[in-house]
Amino acid sequence: MRLSKLFIPVLAFASAAGLSLVAAGFAVTAVERGTETEVRRALDARGYTWAEVTADGLQVLLEGTAPDEATRFSVKSTVGTVVDAARILDGMEVPPADGLAPPRFSAEILRNDGGISIIGLIPAGSGRSTLVSQLVDLAGPDSVADLLEVAKYDIPDGWTEAMDYAVEALKLLPRAKISVAAGEVSITAISGSEEAKARLEEQLGRNAPPGLRLALDIAAPRPVITPFTLRFLLDEDGASFNACSAESEESRDRILAAARKAGLTGSADCVIGMGVPSPNWARAAELSIGALAELGAGSVTIANADITLAAAEGTPNARFDHVVGELESALPRVFALHAVLPVPEAQDADGVPEFTATLSPEGQVQLRGRLSDAALRQVVDSYARARFGSANVHSAARVVADLPADWPVRVLAGLEALSYLQRGAVTVTPENLELRGMSFRKDAPAEIARFLSAKLGEAETYDLDISYEEPPAPKDQPIPPELCEAQLVSAQSETKITFEPGSATIAADSADTMDRIAEVLARCGPVRLEIQGHTDSQGRETMNQNLSQARAQSVLNELRARRIVTSTFTAKGYGESNPIADNGTEEGREANRRIEFKLIQPTSPQAEADGEQPEDAQAQDAPETDDEAADGTSEDAQETSE
Repeated sequence: MRLSKLFIPVLAFASAAGLSLVAAGFAVTAVERGTETEVRRALDARGYTWAEVTADGLQVLLEGTAPDEATRFSVKSTVGTVVDAARILDGMEVPPADGLAPPRFSAEILRNDGGISIIGLIPAGSGRSTLVSQLVDLAGPDSVADLLEVAKYDIPDGWTEAMDYAVEALKLLPRAKISVAAGEVSITAISGSEEAKARLEEQLGRNAPPGLRLALDIAAPRPVITPFTLRFLLDEDGASFNACSAESEESRDRILAAARKAGLTGSADCVIGMGVPSPNWARAAELSIGALAELGAGSVTIANADITLAAAEGTPNARFDHVVGELESALPRVFALHAVLPVPEAQDADGVPEFTATLSPEGQVQLRGRLSDAALRQVVDSYARARFGSANVHSAARVVADLPADWPVRVLAGLEALSYLQRGAVTVTPENLELRGMSFRKDAPAEIARFLSAKLGEAETYDLDISYEEPPAPKDQPIPPELCEAQLVSAQSETKITFEPGSATIAADSADTMDRIAEVLARCGPVRLEIQGHTDSQGRETMNQNLSQARAQSVLNELRARRIVTSTFTAKGYGESNPIADNGTEEGREANRRIEFKLIQPTSPQAEADGEQPEDAQAQDAPETDDEAADGTSEDAQETSE
């Protein structure tokens, strides 16, 4: 009885313990499943479907093969947003790497008045010390900031040529940024004028080695105009500008619109530059041109903030006073108006005093008329000889008393203005200075107007009648690259370059053709040119490729033997890849066996950004070949195209 009484409580406690264990097991399982579900949901949302999740109590085991270490870390971070990071067991694997790829080597060179700085990653063994020494030679000691890093990898193809070209280009560019990569150079620079920009682009393009991808971005800043000048005339021949300056395109459009309203016809333009004396320049120009149109004839000259309005002789006084009064009231502050109404004067027995200087097309100058004293005559004669050459000046001027006090200034200003022309004449009178002639420069009238406005002052008038003619072409001028390419094609129009069968040796009957090509290249000057070799499809493709390369190199060697400068030429074989005729016929195969000459054109930064290729992409990307390629003809050449 006593045993049974003890057994019942023990059995009750044991049953309760068992039930508790079972309940705890179900609870743990529920927690583990809930954890797995939440973690899986978070991983699926991020696209990590390859990861396996196993919950073991409070711990979460992650398994699977991650693509890389970055993805592995991202998976752990994602799971850490669901459970505590201390509960995560990382069992994921990452496949072994195949080996580190070489980095992309590049360098940035910046040059300005303070010196040269270079930064980037370059390959070891590429001559860092030599490069820095070259930059020191350009900028001077203590003016080069060397921020280069070096990596021990092989020098990539095209790196040495690109860096050498960048250093040579830097010699032409006192202010520039040059980006260098293997086979690529990008240049951003600034030039002093549009003419200087064109010269730089031409020289940089010609100096670039064959196969180099070159991007040029050379800006020509607006010129500084001093004095800032506008001169508008209205007479019986119509309306015209001698000079027109504007600070912006909007200002230019407003000035030209006012001029057309006043009677201007035909094409006209204003030079956009810096140096405007007031933000109200366009407004002052509009008002001044409108006032001249209301007068009906005359001229208006604006030099900086000084405005000279000269009416035509015979303009009614009432109209002149009304127009001048309205203009003075409307002009913006800063601008000062000087109005001139010519009054006819009685001439003395000797007539109106006058000084003239004429310049012939041959450069001969004759001085005639009146000068105020002997000292002025000597000064004028010396000045003319200094300007036009001692042997080109003939003086027949005479000394006359009672000339205006400003006569010396007007005479010397007239001679200086005459020197802007190729031929012409200047006439100086007490009331006016008249310059007529021809110049090879389109901007000559504007420059002369600015000069005379500064020298004569606001109260003086002058007349300009200057025509423009195209300058004659210089003797022995190289023909343009595009024409050079066309003439090279024409040189092979009758008989093309041929070779011995299955060989890279130029046939003897092609000597005359090579002579014609050499004559064309001698007139071309330095151009970037690719000599392309092509074959038909007979024989093995590899053999055709090698033969075309050897034949192109043979042509290059023949040109060198004829003393043609070939430093900017490259030889490139294309094998049978670019046929121009059907290889199924003998005539087609004969046409496909050929040598072509193609220009290598530089690319612009915009074309690079748009992913455009040059007109001849093959020529653009062609690598430079060694002279020894000519000796690489295969022994199996008989199997290739003849």
